[in-house]
Amino acid sequence: MFRRERKIKRKHSIINSLLFEKNLAVSQDDRITGPERRGVKSRRVRFIKYFIFGGKETMANNLRKKVYVVGVGMTKFYKPGTGDDYPELAKEAVVKALDDAKISYDLVQQACVGYVYGDSTCGQRALYEVGMSGIPIINVNNNCSTGSTALYISKELVEGGLCDCVLALGFEKMARGSLTSKFDDRTNPMDKHVLVLSNRHGFAAAPVAAQFFGSAGREHMEKYGTKKEHFAKIAYKNHKHSVNNPNSQFRDEYTLDQILNSPPVYEPLTKLQCCPTSDGAAAAILASESFVRAHKLENQAVEILGMEMTTDVPSAFSENSSIKMIGFDMTRNAASKLYQKTGLRPSDVDVVELHDCFSTNELITYEALGLCDVGKGGELVDSGNNTYGGKYVVNPSGGLISKGHPLGATGIAQCAELCWQLRNEAGARQVPNAKLALQHNIGLGGAVVVSLYRKGFQNQNEASTGSEIELPKEMQKLKSAKFFSKAIQLLTVAENIIDKKIRGSVKVRVADDNSDFVGVGTMKFDKGRIGVSWNPDEKADCIVSLNDSVLNDILNKKSTFEKAFFSGKLQVKGNIGFLARFMSMKNALLSKL
Repeated sequence: MFRRERKIKRKHSIINSLLFEKNLAVSQDDRITGPERRGVKSRRVRFIKYFIFGGKETMANNLRKKVYVVGVGMTKFYKPGTGDDYPELAKEAVVKALDDAKISYDLVQQACVGYVYGDSTCGQRALYEVGMSGIPIINVNNNCSTGSTALYISKELVEGGLCDCVLALGFEKMARGSLTSKFDDRTNPMDKHVLVLSNRHGFAAAPVAAQFFGSAGREHMEKYGTKKEHFAKIAYKNHKHSVNNPNSQFRDEYTLDQILNSPPVYEPLTKLQCCPTSDGAAAAILASESFVRAHKLENQAVEILGMEMTTDVPSAFSENSSIKMIGFDMTRNAASKLYQKTGLRPSDVDVVELHDCFSTNELITYEALGLCDVGKGGELVDSGNNTYGGKYVVNPSGGLISKGHPLGATGIAQCAELCWQLRNEAGARQVPNAKLALQHNIGLGGAVVVSLYRKGFQNQNEASTGSEIELPKEMQKLKSAKFFSKAIQLLTVAENIIDKKIRGSVKVRVADDNSDFVGVGTMKFDKGRIGVSWNPDEKADCIVSLNDSVLNDILNKKSTFEKAFFSGKLQVKGNIGFLARFMSMKNALLSKL
């Protein structure tokens, strides 16, 4: 009872400081009188109730932690049946990841293990070779996206604050030859895919997976005039890239003619345009910012800027399209969400690890990820903008086509490659000046994970300058445009003013009085640093909405934020407590401009 009373008193204290603190109080000249008074009182009550009892956006949704990859490791990928069993493969990958992270296994709080072909609890059996610490171990199977699904769950555990250190492990011990179903007494999860294939191009005596992706390639040729040489050039590129990867299953370079004239599998695919089955394992250690700092891993930490997972949408089976059937729309949806949440664009990317199970899928995925316009994948190939010296370097590891594709390990091996690239540790296959990395891992059935990575902790000093941030042109027409300009200027002065403990974001939405345009700017505070985003879909702890003329009056000192709020001209949603902390330093910040 006494604890509850203290909690309520503490909230009332914050409310009082928000409403009546000297720096925030409404002056005698600004007090509202007359018939508006009742409305002010009602709004004030709603304001206080909202703060005490919370709104729709809870702190749990907004206070998500940063996640870093601090260690990676993988085995060489092998032809099935020529290497170790899965416990030995897994142990090798995990030990390498732990050594890379410079930590011991007993610091791992939870593990997510991905594999497709194996009995239940293979994850436990594999990790028992490393240690038996009693931690929770989650086994994951999501077809070819199994590895990245293990990564996704691990990221969620750290981001949600449930763990500070999680191991993502993927491995596979495969049979030789094409993939086959293991059960003939129940519904096959690919039955809808087969129906689309049959309706589109018929069903042939060829490996089913090759038919799925080959049919998509044929559809692309029919719709956009793409040539089979475009697909062959992708295989040529990936085989060439693999020459410099010691972990690659194949390390041979081929001519374009050799690729085109290799044994046909399913038009337009030839053998050298198809990924092999493989044995292998890969592991990654994911950690929170506090864990990174506590173990002094800042110099090698790679930040997961965003990671989106989606599944099929109705268009996968309703449009009689093999391109849609192999996951084009779910990839595009995941990529779109990722770009919106991070405020980044495809053109910002330097290096890509992309799910090239077949050369046709790599070209189609260029378009789904926004690396080029729909129908223009062939032009991207011809331009050379998918390899060294071009706009992007796609699959510097050699991709699935040459590096190999042990299903459960693939997604984590992609992550490992991108971490080495961002850490400038990729040796002869290093992409020059790689700053932003994109990962794509898809599994039919279906699921896709699309992720963005960058080197962590490199911008701590850069975040204090706004010299490289420009106000979007469409926002410059607002009367209050200088408010957003000041937000940029705050970057140059914030570090010595802002409470280092504050972390969160405030979104300001300004509606143009003369049109439907709404300008949006989000200020993100992180331990003494401020960032500014113009992405209208950026999530924020608190959202402030008002008209352009109202904000302009505030900037010209004809009104105040407080008066605008109590007169109903300014609306607030979200975490009011965070806004209170922001407002408490508002005057100090603005006085420096």
